[in-house]
Amino acid sequence: MEFVIKISQFLLSLSLLIILHELGHFIPAKAFKTRVEKFYLFFDVKFSLFKKKIGETVYGIGWLPLGGYVKISGMIDESMDTEQMAQEPQPWEFRSKPAWQRLIIMLGGVTVNFLLAVLIYIGMSYFYGDKFLPNENIKDGLLIESTVANKAGLLTGDKILAVDGTKIDTYSEISEKVLFGHEVTVERDGVESVVKLPEDFLAQLIDSKEKSFISLREPFVVIQVADTSHNKMSGIKKGDIVVKVNGVATRYADQVKAQIEQYKGQTVTATVLRDQSELELPLKIDQAGKLGLVYAGKSTSETLEALGYYSYETKKYGFIEAVPVGINKFKDRIVSYWEQLKAIFTPSTGAYKGVGGFKAIYDIFPSFWSWQVFWGITAFLSIMLGVLNLLPIPALDGGHVMFLLYEMISGRKPGDKFLEYAQMVGFFILIALVLFANGNDIFKAIFN
Repeated sequence: MEFVIKISQFLLSLSLLIILHELGHFIPAKAFKTRVEKFYLFFDVKFSLFKKKIGETVYGIGWLPLGGYVKISGMIDESMDTEQMAQEPQPWEFRSKPAWQRLIIMLGGVTVNFLLAVLIYIGMSYFYGDKFLPNENIKDGLLIESTVANKAGLLTGDKILAVDGTKIDTYSEISEKVLFGHEVTVERDGVESVVKLPEDFLAQLIDSKEKSFISLREPFVVIQVADTSHNKMSGIKKGDIVVKVNGVATRYADQVKAQIEQYKGQTVTATVLRDQSELELPLKIDQAGKLGLVYAGKSTSETLEALGYYSYETKKYGFIEAVPVGINKFKDRIVSYWEQLKAIFTPSTGAYKGVGGFKAIYDIFPSFWSWQVFWGITAFLSIMLGVLNLLPIPALDGGHVMFLLYEMISGRKPGDKFLEYAQMVGFFILIALVLFANGNDIFKAIFN
């Protein structure tokens, strides 16, 4: 069932983005009286799952879910229809239109992607508002169990105040900014200092294969006492919170683990909180330093707030208020994604090791259905699709735009043969990038 929910969200989001992106090309093409021969969701290599001709356009669904396309007459694209290009230009063809019209047609797809993201962020701000944890409300610092982060100088209990001189306002900003940052300002035991991260910090994290990086410190809440546990008869129950070990306060689970590590093979007196009351229980610690209990690893914000660990804030917006909020979210996400791209194309950072393909996108979606999460992911993917399509690679929209701008500035149109060769080079570059990204997915699935 989990697979069905995840794949449904993945395909729905992908289909929506592809259709709207191609519609962004289709509408201005039709407005400028340019013939559109095909409008396809997914690729129809050899055959289509569905197709129907309406007017001069064939609308269809292909079987290969790697994207979609519109085939515009008289345009050198992935179809490489050299036979058509060898004939005399016709008034309805793309190549016969003024450069400014062709530019608008080519920019239509990414324009729709960006507008869609803005509209989604505005809508989400209006309908859901924002629930966030102010950074200043994290009183006892963060949980940082990554050995790579520890080696770099970030430790559990650190309060992360700023990254590269930019103040951190909310908890949700921290991980991403640290991942792509260079200098982290921390407060440790009341003293501020700057931790300089190695240039290949992200690569080290990827190579370490550690799943934990930076998270909130949480209480040691018992969620299961297995029948095989050596503490089955100790009296500890599901829902108990360990708050002291041998009289030492252990507000957080990491403190509990640090304390019991000292008493391997011994019995300790644990103070647990149960129904608002404290009681003491004898707990055995095995030779590996384990209690044999399952404790909460990911508590909800509601649970943590109810237990008095963190104080979250909620903001609601009217429709007019939601507009600038949504625009700012779009701006922040596009800047953030651009920073990620720069890191990926800088070999020394090793960020390219984290590049993923369709499996990585599929994994972003949760195993439960949430419209709020779905729209948030779809907005980000829309930005990603828009930015990637603007890269100046022949075969992408950005490649066509690059040649059109050259034509408009120089007054000289590149020859059809040159554009054909450029399209072929761009196509092979794209295939290489797709193989690399999806190859990374396969490598991680096998070796992680």
